[in-house]
Amino acid sequence: MTVEVVYAAADYQILRRVSLPVGSTVIQAIDASNIVAAVPGLQIDPTRLGIFSRKVALDDVLREGDRIEIYRPLSLDPKEARRRRAHGP
Repeated sequence: MTVEVVYAAADYQILRRVSLPVGSTVIQAIDASNIVAAVPGLQIDPTRLGIFSRKVALDDVLREGDRIEIYRPLSLDPKEARRRRAHGP
């Protein structure tokens, strides 16, 4: 089966397509994509993974065509962003 592994930084995006045996997991796809080696300092946080914006675990089994998204930490807390907008420039 073929799946995609994606990481988007603030200024670029990396997408890797990998072919895996049926029954493969999220972590196996991430390892096969070698995306961690392509992004300096990238560490996989199991709480920041999704498939089509739905949270997943490292051991979740993949389906054909899944797109594994590796999320980066927020640059600004959403509450702080609202506070700044409310107080103006």
